Amino acid sequence: MIRPVSARSGTPHLFSAVVACAVIIAILCSGRLLAIYLERKTVHWIAPRDFFIKNQGLAFERAAARRPDILLLYGSSELIDPIPNRASDFFSSAPTGFQVCPVGKAGTTSLTILQKLGALGHELRGRKIAISLSASSFLTPALRPEFYAGNFSLQAASGILFGDGVDLNLKAAIAKRMLQFPDTLAENGLLHLAASCLASGRPVDRIVLMAIWPLGKLQNIMLDLQDHFEALVYIFGGGKPVPNWLRPLNPHKMHSRKSSDGEGRETKSFDAIRPARDAAFRARITAASEWTDLELLFRTLAELKAEPLILSMPIDAYAARGVSRSAREVYYERMRELAQRYHFPIIEFEQHDADPAFLIAHREHPTPRGWMVYNRALDDFFRKAK
Repeated sequence: MIRPVSARSGTPHLFSAVVACAVIIAILCSGRLLAIYLERKTVHWIAPRDFFIKNQGLAFERAAARRPDILLLYGSSELIDPIPNRASDFFSSAPTGFQVCPVGKAGTTSLTILQKLGALGHELRGRKIAISLSASSFLTPALRPEFYAGNFSLQAASGILFGDGVDLNLKAAIAKRMLQFPDTLAENGLLHLAASCLASGRPVDRIVLMAIWPLGKLQNIMLDLQDHFEALVYIFGGGKPVPNWLRPLNPHKMHSRKSSDGEGRETKSFDAIRPARDAAFRARITAASEWTDLELLFRTLAELKAEPLILSMPIDAYAARGVSRSAREVYYERMRELAQRYHFPIIEFEQHDADPAFLIAHREHPTPRGWMVYNRALDDFFRKAK
């Protein structure tokens, strides 16, 4: 006689699956806790260093943000140029009580920085951070897609859109800018959908956004685990780069600015003022899309209640040959006005405009002497009482 199959026969298999899932979750959680512990323990060794994981991920930035004796410094290629006296090296042994943790590489602009800060969210509340801005970013009409793609971080982009650091209105404005670089969103349909829903502002899209919100949170968890996993590999490897085959998500191809043929030559003095070039320079300053991104960055800093210092590099003499002082002043005045609107302290180093002893010709990087001026400003800012 054939007995009917009991409905309970599948119970052992279900129980085994639940146990397996619980074990996997326990392993992942334990690994994450271990990673966080080691990131905090090695943060002073890691802080002055420049490497891919720190620039593209968030784990090491978050560990640095939690330390009261580390100052996060965001910027572009000037941070990775091995020039004597650069801040990361000068403060590496904490000669005045703190270290500088550089974050950034060639082509980094305000749109990239604000995504990192927004993803860190409440970790930056009341925290002092410094941001170095390059004048050349405000001399081009639009952000070059290859520069943005080379600095794009999926962790940061997903973190700000699916995080709680900034409100919906600011997210919508940021999403509109992100959608202008569709190639960076094409590899992640969930992120692209979230950006589209935020940018449109239509009620039906807000409903869609609420529906995919749990998936976005889950994605953030997975990216966070990946970030900590790469951090563990870096720490256990003694600072060696993570092999590409260990990266579940392939980063965009790196791009960097190429120096002009005149690199290394001494900067020449300004040519005679040329009216046509003068007018063109004013127009480029006025039309630059970087102003839009900079205001989004300032709005992000204000919502996070961070305490930033804005360091705006002077205009390179080579970039403004034949341009009058009054035309160059347009840049400084607009930068001051925007910073004052948000009550952020700003140092423009305007007195070093066209000073070959402050900036390396053609590269817009501080000289060793220029870095010492930078370091003095950073030291005064960090040690100043709130």
